[in-house]
Amino acid sequence: MSDWSGIKAGLQRIYGDSQGDEAFETLLPVLEKYPERKRQKPDRFSQEDVVLITYGDSLRKDGQTPLATLREFADEFLSEVVSAIHILPFSPYSSDDGFSVMDYRRVNPQLGSWDDIRQLGGRFRLMFDLVLNHVSAQSPWFDRYLQSESGFESLAIEVDPEADLSKVTRPRALPLLSEFKKSNGQVVHLWTTFSADQIDLNYASPEVLARMVDVLLFYVEQGAALIRLDAIAYLWKQLGTSCIHLPQTHEVVRLFRTILDRIAPDVAIVTETNVPHDENLSYFGGGRGEAQMVYNFTLPPLLLYTFVQEDAGALARWAATLQLESPENAFFNFTASHDGIGVRPLEGILPRNEIDRLVERVKANGGQVSTKRNPDGSESPYELNITYLDALADPRRGEEDPWLARRFLASQAIQMALPGVPGIYMHSLLGSRNWTEGVRQTGRARTINREKLQDEQVRAELATPGSFRSKVFSRYCTLLAVRRRQPAFHPNAAFEVLDAGPAVFAILRTSAEQRLCAVTNVTSRPVAVSLRDCRGAGPSVDLLGQGALKVERLELEPYQTAWITDAGSSWEQGSEAGSPK
Repeated sequence: MSDWSGIKAGLQRIYGDSQGDEAFETLLPVLEKYPERKRQKPDRFSQEDVVLITYGDSLRKDGQTPLATLREFADEFLSEVVSAIHILPFSPYSSDDGFSVMDYRRVNPQLGSWDDIRQLGGRFRLMFDLVLNHVSAQSPWFDRYLQSESGFESLAIEVDPEADLSKVTRPRALPLLSEFKKSNGQVVHLWTTFSADQIDLNYASPEVLARMVDVLLFYVEQGAALIRLDAIAYLWKQLGTSCIHLPQTHEVVRLFRTILDRIAPDVAIVTETNVPHDENLSYFGGGRGEAQMVYNFTLPPLLLYTFVQEDAGALARWAATLQLESPENAFFNFTASHDGIGVRPLEGILPRNEIDRLVERVKANGGQVSTKRNPDGSESPYELNITYLDALADPRRGEEDPWLARRFLASQAIQMALPGVPGIYMHSLLGSRNWTEGVRQTGRARTINREKLQDEQVRAELATPGSFRSKVFSRYCTLLAVRRRQPAFHPNAAFEVLDAGPAVFAILRTSAEQRLCAVTNVTSRPVAVSLRDCRGAGPSVDLLGQGALKVERLELEPYQTAWITDAGSSWEQGSEAGSPK
């Protein structure tokens, strides 16, 4: 008989001893449905791990399901450069491009089928979204709640509209409560953090928790190796509090971790919390208790600031703090995703006037700015809606910016050099630009980096050496392929951020097999630096194509990256791939 004592203890921490025991009896039949697995991978992460982030229909092809098109493209172009694919929500949905889920157990037939997903999982590890904060207002679950059906009476969070909600942390500038009428005529005001179509789930109800654990384990059964907990910070609500990062929320993450460690120990939890850095780190649970990976939300805006200012100082100071307590943990390093570039993670790192400069830069480059509602009723920037490529453009040069591709690739090289696992957005990899026509079509700012591309057109552009898309894609793939062969880029390999002056970001990565110094010029001018700390036992070589070089006086062209290791090392095998310039 299985020992579920750790899970029972977790439920008692969430609900108290008596209700926790009752919650365990509700959850036990769910747990017993799924067979327990043994751990297969001794090391959870390695330098070979690279995650592609994409919607299931980012690529479309006539006569083929989008998921099949994605699989064909990934098989042909990406097998050497990524190890895993994060398919953004692929269930039937009613709004928010998939994040208002109607049925967790089905694949949207407009994308394909579970068979398509399983075939993709045959070549790549898969990350699924567990959209657990809310469910679609058009879902069967919510309809059963409106019908007051047994087992669904406590699905949603009913709130007195006169209640004091002033302390609640708001990620949107929208009403927090939405009015609905039940089938018996009762009018209720329900908690809707993100939109009136997204009904927050009531985790104070053990039935709701059990239902979502069932979804979690169903995803594991379908091949998920990584589970992304969407908007997890807002999970638990308690009047009179901020309703963000509450202790019960952390206990739910800890419970999920305990369940997976028991039933599917190779599956990792990734938390998505667009909040200041220290708050984000709390989801590691002190090293071993909660998520194995957290989204490194400070990286995208701080890296953007670095290239806008042509000054690596703030980035270097922050990167030096990226030490973790457990080799089981890793940062999920990304610069772009389906959402915009979060602003809140810069709190405490940059002054407000510097953040305002980023806001103006994004507007000048054709982007938009989404806001959040503050406790005093005012609004402030929450995220910058723009492709990462266009965020890095020089607005004075517009389409004639000669450094744009190199500047962008330099930013991605820094992302790859930091401790952690890289997450690469499909539109970044493909060199996509602002989709302003899409914003006009939908009226939503986030559409700007969610374009649906025609597979044949993308392939034609990639096959044209002089095209912007081909230039970005080929050099990006070179960086990724070389990176995956370097033991020093293991997510948990030791690191030291070096003092190379404001024009250069330099980090020394060290494993038992290799010392590697990653150096990037973040400016539009040539620089020369002395990096004696990069000197190994013998001559130095650049893995990105410069060959032998002297680190005592290293000359870098504008936005050039060098990955420096010892000449003759068995890890020099990527040096003929060509320099991404």
